[in-house]
Amino acid sequence: MRKILLLTLAVISYTSWAQVSISGKVTDDAGQEVVGATVLEKGTSNGVITDYEGKFSLQVSSPNAVLTFSFVGFKSQEVAVAGQTNLSVTLREGLELGAVTVVGSRNENRTELSTPVPVDVIDLAEIPSRNGQIEINQILQYAAPSFNSSKQSGSDGADHIDPATLRGLGPDQTLVLINGKRRHQSSLINVFGTRGRGNTGTDLNAIPVASIKRIEILRDGASAQYGSDAIAGVINIVLKDNTGDISGNVTYGAYSTAADGSFDPGTANVDGKNRLYDEDRSFDGNTVRASLNYGLDIGDDGGFVNFTTEFVNKEKVLRPGASFRQGYGEAGIQGFNFMVNASVPVGDKTEFYAFGGRNFRNTDAYAFSRDAESGRNVLSIYPNGFTPRITSIISDASVSTGFKQILPNGWKMDVNNSFGKNDFHYYIKNTVNASLEEASPTDFDAGGHSLAMNVTSATLTKYYDGFLAGTNLAFGMEYRTETFGIFSGEEGSYATYDTLGLAITRPDQQAPEYDGEPRPGGSQGFPGYSPANEVLRSRSNLALYVDTEVNLTEQFLIGAALRYENYSDFGETFNYKLASRFELTDNLALRGSISSGFRAPSLAQIYYNLRFTNFIGGEALEVLLAPNNSPVTRGFGIEQLKQETANNASLGVTLEAGNFTATVDGYYITVQDRIVLTDYFDASSLNINVVDAQFFANGLDTKTTGLDMVLNYRAQLGANRLSVALTGNINDISIEKINNGNLDADVFFGPREQYFLKASAPPSKFGLNIGYFTDRFDVSLAFTRFSEITVLDWQIYEDDADYGGYQNKLNESKDVYEAGVVTDLSISFQVTDGMTFSLGGNNIFNVYPSQQDDWTDSGGYWDSVQMGVGGAYFFGRIGFNF
Repeated sequence: MRKILLLTLAVISYTSWAQVSISGKVTDDAGQEVVGATVLEKGTSNGVITDYEGKFSLQVSSPNAVLTFSFVGFKSQEVAVAGQTNLSVTLREGLELGAVTVVGSRNENRTELSTPVPVDVIDLAEIPSRNGQIEINQILQYAAPSFNSSKQSGSDGADHIDPATLRGLGPDQTLVLINGKRRHQSSLINVFGTRGRGNTGTDLNAIPVASIKRIEILRDGASAQYGSDAIAGVINIVLKDNTGDISGNVTYGAYSTAADGSFDPGTANVDGKNRLYDEDRSFDGNTVRASLNYGLDIGDDGGFVNFTTEFVNKEKVLRPGASFRQGYGEAGIQGFNFMVNASVPVGDKTEFYAFGGRNFRNTDAYAFSRDAESGRNVLSIYPNGFTPRITSIISDASVSTGFKQILPNGWKMDVNNSFGKNDFHYYIKNTVNASLEEASPTDFDAGGHSLAMNVTSATLTKYYDGFLAGTNLAFGMEYRTETFGIFSGEEGSYATYDTLGLAITRPDQQAPEYDGEPRPGGSQGFPGYSPANEVLRSRSNLALYVDTEVNLTEQFLIGAALRYENYSDFGETFNYKLASRFELTDNLALRGSISSGFRAPSLAQIYYNLRFTNFIGGEALEVLLAPNNSPVTRGFGIEQLKQETANNASLGVTLEAGNFTATVDGYYITVQDRIVLTDYFDASSLNINVVDAQFFANGLDTKTTGLDMVLNYRAQLGANRLSVALTGNINDISIEKINNGNLDADVFFGPREQYFLKASAPPSKFGLNIGYFTDRFDVSLAFTRFSEITVLDWQIYEDDADYGGYQNKLNESKDVYEAGVVTDLSISFQVTDGMTFSLGGNNIFNVYPSQQDDWTDSGGYWDSVQMGVGGAYFFGRIGFNF
């Protein structure tokens, strides 16, 4: 016993003697402090980040330890302690091999390669100068392996706010953060023919690209860490914090109208001809984007404020469409963004921070066309028929404020309140209310919807470098309230009128007729919301969580998280996560995780309701979308919505060898009670003047398996740099069960909807990005390969007898879009030290989806899959930095 005691005392004594306290300061080439640089003891997870003066203090295990210094946009540097107790380190601009991440770990010492789960860090400092895309969704489409988004057409609201997916799951199954704080979702719910049908999502394009420093994408289930919506993963947008300079750019670009294909005579928009209300054009979608970013110091202790403004004007993109879809193509956009990010030290150990902004967008998209000889048209107003325009005013605002403080006991506290609101207001133009006949206006205020969210949170974190090989502990609480509302439009946008011009209140009352049938009411293209549609519903939830990472040894990490949430409208949920990372060598590591997850039904899924006209194969049908709490919904046997639940597992490997890094991660995700929008049930017997009705329901159990890979090689070739990146995603979605109860499964969620769900992401997507950079001249070349996709078109609703049986009809209904490769090229030249000129093109070889006919979901000659239907886009850009 005495020997054991002496041995223990000896070990303690040696450990105390061996540990050395190191302090110092990190600066850049200009002698400016580098705030937030990572200082890590090599071969361990022991580390800190520099404070507002660029200073650090760290206990290392030995006088012979080696420290690694790194920061975004600078070359990493290793410095041997060699018995020193004070170090002055200068970081030089150059390649970044590992950026500190905010998501995936609440440990401030984690870099993208040392996390136990896959995290992509996309630096936006260089991408806008090498990429013609003007919106975040499209930038991520070609920069992140498992992110997918394509422009929709003929999908009403989804034409204006692009749905996006991560790992092929729903738009609402990815959580979005700004500076690590929850971002509110859009009030739009996708209900028409579109990706993410039945889902809400976050409007990433409401955030100005010029305000973003980097984007972190956590590709792993994270409900236990961050709460609802994080089944597929988390996207964290980190705002710029630079000061002392003015930067910005002006971009002009346009799309080629030379859509290659074989089109029926009279098809609109072929090679820029026969365009709606426009002259023949070789290019359309003319786009101007201008941005300005400026940051300034506040005080002498590291305080700052950074401002961004951005203006975007994009004309509509028109592509070949059927006679009943003459306005097929991308929506026009005119928008203005403002964003601010600020931080002010209050004393030595307290920081006040604030960020937020406002986005305003005026959008314009074409709906399906109306024939001249139709009860939906008034010949005296539109002798040749018409194509309605669905326009919208989208206003998105947010503000987040909080305090960070280092407490006397070493705990770091973060108290925050974030508020955000999205308003979506429809205005229908070039339209008519046919039941008013000649007295009808041609434009209507159709009402809209809004969503507001407020989150109050408090988090405590502490890193114990003396416990095992280092332990990080975090716990906190979050209280969130949400309010969803639908507001009505003007009467003519939704009402049907009788022969006296009075609004009809009962379906059996008389309306003007055309060819023996009553004329429909409401604005054609998109019916307005009526007072009967109006709702204003709220809910709240309380969350408590604990999140920890324990380095059992310098090579072996285990992380765990637990989260409890209680919702006011459906009850409690409890979720867990376990993650681990094991270093096989200094450069090679294995990582993996298992977790449970959940997503609360959105307020829009519970309360959204609308009566609208749906086009199936060119035929117009009146449809009721009933809210979940409606007697109509209950009458069809649809139960009250409950949470979606999930199970996630991932296993991967990371490699860092000199200038080469690689991550490969496999994943397995099951989702039970996934909320979907059903197909159309016969409602003609209900005597409510509609043909069909549809509902939101916990309709599916799905399984998603896949593989992500990110390979990077970066080299310094004298004064020049070479960057080569190969990214890829392989993804498979299967429907394990359809929870249709006593309802017909083919109507509840039929083959067509199943195919569209499985096509939420291509089965594979690979990207090869090559960049060569000199002091004055940069060249970037990118290839993106989208795999084959199969969807079903409207022929699936035709009579079996017309095709000689169901199987033949099914085969004819399959639209197979072959694999395609998109090529992007840009060339940049630095005219002066503060000005750069760029020329380039996206999809320079004008590749379109391969299959074409006018049976598609959107009425155009292609579905919006893979690379979309915009075709080649060419741009020029002037960037400046003073």
